[in-house]
Amino acid sequence: MAISGDPYCASAWSGFILNLKHLTKFYFANTLAGMFVFIGMLAIVGLNTGSCFLIMKYGTKDTDEVSSIWVPLVLIMISTFVTAELFIGLFNEAVTATLMSMAVDIELNGECKFGSPSFHEKMDKIVEKEGGHHAQQADIGINHNMGGNIAAK
Repeated sequence: MAISGDPYCASAWSGFILNLKHLTKFYFANTLAGMFVFIGMLAIVGLNTGSCFLIMKYGTKDTDEVSSIWVPLVLIMISTFVTAELFIGLFNEAVTATLMSMAVDIELNGECKFGSPSFHEKMDKIVEKEGGHHAQQADIGINHNMGGNIAAK
């Protein structure tokens, strides 16, 4: 809707078709981003819980005063997980938004025309490894109407 100015249903359909057309790129990038988010979450929760344990055991020496060390550690784990999910989860959304912008750019211009120079350098390196041109896609029914909007055939 923000790009084309079409009504909601037409924009949703165009976005769906665009997702289908670039499905492999979206799936690969979302899977890769999901793995990084998961590894980051484990690292943050582990480091925060470990530092809490070390502070309680050697810093404040509170481990003898509590009946079970696991209650505060589990509370730290849960609160750290929720906080990390709020902040690191945005990375996954940024990846999806970047890919959607690239897909719209390819559809409107036939190639990746806009973006930073470093993005184009990295895309060209990826394309050289694949042996193709990064703007080539199979035509599955997307055309450009007179207003420059993306619409389904």
